[in-house]
Order: sequence, then C-alpha cells, then structure tokens
Amino acid sequence: MAFLTLFSAPKPFSDPHIAMIQRNAIRSWTLLPDVEVLLLGEEMGLAEAARELGVKHIKNVKCNENGTPLISSMFQLARDASQRSHSELLCIINADMILMPDFVEAAKQVAKLKDDFVLLSQRWDYDIDQPLDFTEGWQGRLQSTAHGQNNLHRPAGSDFFLFPKSCYTDVPDFTIGRAGWDNWMIYKARKEGWPVIDCTPSVVIVHQNHDYSHLPGGMPHYEHPDTNENIRLAGGQANIRYTILDSTHRFVGGKLARPRITYPRFMRGVELFLRKVFFFLPESIIENVARPKRWKKRIQKIVNRKS
Repeated sequence: MAFLTLFSAPKPFSDPHIAMIQRNAIRSWTLLPDVEVLLLGEEMGLAEAARELGVKHIKNVKCNENGTPLISSMFQLARDASQRSHSELLCIINADMILMPDFVEAAKQVAKLKDDFVLLSQRWDYDIDQPLDFTEGWQGRLQSTAHGQNNLHRPAGSDFFLFPKSCYTDVPDFTIGRAGWDNWMIYKARKEGWPVIDCTPSVVIVHQNHDYSHLPGGMPHYEHPDTNENIRLAGGQANIRYTILDSTHRFVGGKLARPRITYPRFMRGVELFLRKVFFFLPESIIENVARPKRWKKRIQKIVNRKS
C-alpha cells in the first residue's frame, strides 16, 4: 500500500544529459518512503530505464497528433493505478526534479490538515553534469550545494502538483511539456475553492538545469505551437496567468499560514481585481497596466521578429 503515487512522462533518453538527469530524478523518487512511481509513455529508452530503476511503466498513454502525451490521459492512468495501490494522493511531476524525504513528510502533514488541496513549491535550479552519488548523506550534500548556487526559481515555475485523487477529475487534453497547463492547475484550484499551498519554506525541491534541444528548433516550451492549444483549452490567457503568487496558504513549521504580503503578490492582487472589474476590456489593456514590464518585453519581441 502506497501513501502517494508519483507519475511522470519523461523525455526520450536519447540525449545523454537528459537521460542522466532523468535517472537522477527517478532514482531519488524510488528512495522515498511509501511512494509508488509511475512512468508513462513510449519515449525512447523509457522502458529500459523503468526496468533499471525498478519502477512501473505504463505505455498506453494517449497522445496528440505529434505523439506528445496528454495530461488528461496521464491523470486517468495514474488514478486507475492508485486504486490498485490504495494511494490517496497523486502527484504529477517533471522528470528532472529531485525529491527528498521532506517532500513526503510535508505531504503527510498537509493531508492531515486539509481534505482537498493542491501542494506546490518553488524549485532550486541546479547545474548537474554527472550522476548523483546516492550514498548515505546525499540529501544533506545536495541541499548544501543547491543552496550554495542560490538559484531559487521565481514563483512562475511549477514543476509538480500534489493533490488528493478526488481532485482534478476533469482535466482538459493539455499537452505535457508545453506552457499553460500548469498555470491552469492553479486557476482550477482557486476556482474550486481548494487551498493552494506553497510548501517552499518546508521542502527543498531541486531542478536539474537543461537546454531545450529536445524540442523542435530548440525553442523553449512557451514558444512551441502546442502551447497555443493549451491556452485555448485553458479558457484563454487570463486563466494561465496563475502562479505560486496565487497560493492561498504557506506550509511553514508543520502549520498552514497565510502568505506574506510582498510587492509581487500585491501587484498580482491588483491584476486580479482589475480583470474582475474591467472584464469587458481586452486582456492586452489589463496586461499593460498590471504588468507593464512584461508587456514592453512582449512588444519588443514582436518588433524584433518583424525586423
């Protein structure tokens, strides 16, 4: 019986660096207590990696016309598997994220405090160019060096979502690995009234840095054409503006607390207020008022493409 089911759709294991960081991540998951690990898809080298690491592999995930897994199918497969393992919590996670026991401990404590919720956090970006040494004390060594690089990712990045399996039963056919779906996850939770809990103060989640050579043209995922479809399925640009700044709680010291008011969080509140009051205005106008720097960058990007 597992307490938590982790599921992910890794990238192909054809690129040596991607293969290495994915093995690092998945290996860290296998060392967690009371956790079941599911790898979904038919990417190159995935079946072999699953056997090597001793985790479950499910091939029959539905994909879009380009062969990229759909979030809706991933959720359904994980939910079905959790019925067999009697796991009450699910967690979708990117296959480059290293987890440590503090992650499971936070999940267990939050599950005692709330029935419906989504747990997320900021990540520590870290350059790793070799397989991790998982001998005794590896967690402390990794935390120390990750903190030493001092690269806590901004609140816009969400690389995992942990939730009771009673939540997110109606996920659209988003494409994994493209922008928009993760923001929608936060929007959906806020819309349903589920607590959105930021556990950044209580856990260390390590992201292994990589390039985007696995994507067409080496473009970042937010510039990929499938992102436009994700945005459409999410209900438009306004619904993919949600980030960790929209969390309703923080998990600190074993307790839930309200988020601290910071300037970015305050401005996010202003943006939501403006969108609610001036719902009849084009999103571009609200964007220009609430996020002037981002809007200027977007305009400059368009100008550069045309020149």
